[in-house]
Amino acid sequence: MERAVVRLLRGSALLRRNFPTCLCSWKTPPRALKSSQPEALPSITSEGLPCAPLQTFTDVQNTVVDKLIENHGTEEQKAAYLTRLATDKVGSFCLSEAGAGSDSFALKTRADKKGDYYVINGSKMWISNAEHAHLFLVMANADPSKGYKGITCFVVDRDTEGLHIGRAENKLGIRASSTCPLTFENVKVPEANILGQLGHGYKYAIGSLNEGRIGIAAQMLGLAQGCFDYTVPYTKERIQFGKRLFDFQGLQHQVAHAATQLEAARLLTYNAARLVDARKPFVKEAAMAKYYASEVAGLITSKCVEWMGGVGYTKDYPVEKYFRDAKIGTIYEGASNIQLNTIAKLIDAQY
Repeated sequence: MERAVVRLLRGSALLRRNFPTCLCSWKTPPRALKSSQPEALPSITSEGLPCAPLQTFTDVQNTVVDKLIENHGTEEQKAAYLTRLATDKVGSFCLSEAGAGSDSFALKTRADKKGDYYVINGSKMWISNAEHAHLFLVMANADPSKGYKGITCFVVDRDTEGLHIGRAENKLGIRASSTCPLTFENVKVPEANILGQLGHGYKYAIGSLNEGRIGIAAQMLGLAQGCFDYTVPYTKERIQFGKRLFDFQGLQHQVAHAATQLEAARLLTYNAARLVDARKPFVKEAAMAKYYASEVAGLITSKCVEWMGGVGYTKDYPVEKYFRDAKIGTIYEGASNIQLNTIAKLIDAQY
């Protein structure tokens, strides 16, 4: 993503919508929009701006980084970091590693205590926003003898000695969203930079990912809707065999099916957001929304390429980009099979 775009995003409300620092003062929040309020929905679902990379950029900061600091940070950390994140700074969340993808707590990155600071060594992969981030929330194991219960969250500034940010990955889709590897070589972090409690990082990661999945569902919904909105008018203009493409019943049925899937994905997503706002259990519904919206985005964008025929396969039209961007939805913030595992586990507990 070009730095000029990042600067515009940092100055926009897109990076401040979800937490109290809209007025650069987390102690005096304005009336916050709830996730399920109608006036908030277009920005959440990207329906006004169906660009997956931009939504990824803002979602990481709004639903993960900001939320973690707001919910678990000390008063000093909130004062130091939330104001910066609300004005001109970008945050990044560092969990995944080469051997810790879907098995997200099989972390090898360690944080060894040395007096009043910790020394972090290890590496991270697939870190969104890393290229432009000013601070990183890093999950590292401070006590490997306790397994995943030793995982702790540390706040690490970009200019900390020993932190190295690798070259952005050359991805299939969401190419404007930077995704980089990170390495930590004897990175010294003050004990005061522990976010929340020692050994509670795994809890914070689970909580943030559960809520973040609603953001991914919204992203996929907006992407699919944007692709659908672009393609259907084309089918009403394109003439073949003396008729509009849209006049063929076979295509009409496909369009109707896609529209129904879109609406179902929308309602699943809004319902999950509503449950969060109501402070009710939402994990199953978030997994359902993320799973279904991601699958629907892949199906609809694929159909849109087909409906446009040869031109849909070219870069002269945006549908091929929607198609490429949609694939990540079934992979990140919990692959589709992980969502199904979560749903099944909760159904088992329910009955």
